[in-house]
Amino acid sequence: MRVMGVDPGLTRCGLGAVEGRPGAPLRMVAVGVVRTPAEDDIGARLVAIEAEIERWLDEIKPDAVAVERVFAQHNLRTVMGTAQASAVAITCAARRGLPVALHTPSEVKAAITGNGNADKKQVGTMVTRVLRLDAMPKPADAADALALAICHVWRGAAQNRLAQAQALAGRGRSVALQPGYRHPGAGR
Repeated sequence: MRVMGVDPGLTRCGLGAVEGRPGAPLRMVAVGVVRTPAEDDIGARLVAIEAEIERWLDEIKPDAVAVERVFAQHNLRTVMGTAQASAVAITCAARRGLPVALHTPSEVKAAITGNGNADKKQVGTMVTRVLRLDAMPKPADAADALALAICHVWRGAAQNRLAQAQALAGRGRSVALQPGYRHPGAGR
C-alpha cells in the first residue's frame, strides 16, 4: 500500500509518502513541504498548495491519502488556515476517487511512539527509525506528514476491514473479518 500523508498548514504544508504493509518494513517514497508566504492573498496560497498536492498525486500515485484531522486551537486564525489547507488536500484526493482518512494528532503520536502526548522530536525520531533514514526529516511538518502516512498503513488495513464489515452489516448481511475476505454479494 502506498499512502500520502498531509500535515495541513498555510505557511508550511507537510507532504510525505510511504509504501509498505502492516507487519513489514516501510519505505519512504518522498517527503517535502509546500511553503506559501504569509503576506500573499489567501486564494493564491490555497492555489499554490493545491498545485503542489496535485503534482504529488500525479508523481506518487498513492492508494490512499491520510490527512491530519483539524482540532480546536486557541488561535482561531491558525485553525482556519489549517482547515482550509486540509480541505484542499481532501478535495484533490476525492477528485481522483482516492480514499481519504483523517487521523488526529494524538492518534498519530500514539501509533508512531506509543504515547499520544509525544512531542515533535519524539515523533521525528521514531519516523527516522521506522523508515530507516539517515537523518530526521526537516522541518517537523515533513516528519509529521510521514508519521500520518505510517499511521495509516499500520491502522488503515484494520479500519478498512471494519468499514467494509459495517457497510455489509448495515445492509443486513453477515460478515467475516479475515484479511482479503470479500462477501459474495459485495460490490453489487
